[in-house]
Amino acid sequence: CNFLTTFHGTYNTRNFIKRAYNSVMTKGERVIAISDFIAEHVHRLYGVPASRLRIIHRGVDLLRFNPANVSAERVVQLATEWRLTEGYPVIMLPGRLTRWKGQTVFIEAVAKLERRDIRCLIVGSDQGRQDYRRELEAMVEKQNLGEIVRIVDHCADMPAAYMLSDAVVSASTDPEAFGRVVAEAQAMGRPVVVADHGGAAEQVIDGVTGWRFAPGNPEAFADALELALSL
Repeated sequence: CNFLTTFHGTYNTRNFIKRAYNSVMTKGERVIAISDFIAEHVHRLYGVPASRLRIIHRGVDLLRFNPANVSAERVVQLATEWRLTEGYPVIMLPGRLTRWKGQTVFIEAVAKLERRDIRCLIVGSDQGRQDYRRELEAMVEKQNLGEIVRIVDHCADMPAAYMLSDAVVSASTDPEAFGRVVAEAQAMGRPVVVADHGGAAEQVIDGVTGWRFAPGNPEAFADALELALSL
């Protein structure tokens, strides 16, 4: 039988032991990478030749992430729970609260928009990172964005969350291995604004199927958000 392996992320390679452990995933007769970015990473770091690499991008459940399958009641329930003002465009950044997901860059970009007629959602669990959550809340307060930016917890109904959004962002400061949020949002017919690196960037034709901005750059991020909001 053939030995097949899958490489899902960049993983931690801080020391020789961890790198050797990770290398087990490169020993297959065929090594599946979930994006071009991961394929290049595996080739560069572990020397896996292109002849053994196969790229199979991650997928999205198109039954669950289908606008036709999301009732208006589900959307209204979320909008009520999150105290959203009717008629205001909504920008959402989904993802657990951890620094590399770019929530601080998002808040800075929203501040640079200097708009009071939008609502911005940071959706995701802090997974015990309460200090980071408090830091984000303090940033929102300092930028006078209290009525603009909402930090909400884990959402169990992400299809409805995408439906109530006018734009979805992926702001990660480190490259995403794939960036499932981007594919889910596009499946729901939502415009996307993404940091221009990693697997997330592979899913967006800039200016055609979404917008890409220089990672970690709030000015470029704000410009891309303005374009998305102008639709």
